[in-house]
Amino acid sequence: MDFLDIFWSIIIIYFLITILFALFTVIVDIFRDHELSGGGKALWLLFLIVFPLIGLLVYLIVRHEGMRERAIAAQKDSEKEFASYVQSVATTGGAADEIAKAKGLLDSGAISQGEFDAIKAKAIA
Repeated sequence: MDFLDIFWSIIIIYFLITILFALFTVIVDIFRDHELSGGGKALWLLFLIVFPLIGLLVYLIVRHEGMRERAIAAQKDSEKEFASYVQSVATTGGAADEIAKAKGLLDSGAISQGEFDAIKAKAIA
């Protein structure tokens, strides 16, 4: 096997991976589309299975705008979920938050040093 055979193999593998990635993206988009009926989804999948390259190009030409909008909506939903998760974790109050509240109570004289030490030990444990 010489250099050109290896180079040609690398090029073919690259294009196969690219096509498989594009097909996977289109199939995910087909199932993400709630406006497309079940029969329409089945026909697109059949078209992609029988004629993968032609089906891929036709889908990208015909439905590119909706594909972009669905991808943006999915990204926004993901960001919203992540933000709500971070917010829920941040507001649950960790050990540092409990100790800071207890320190404020200690400084105001609402609790004694012994009570502060107990709260601190409980928060750390």
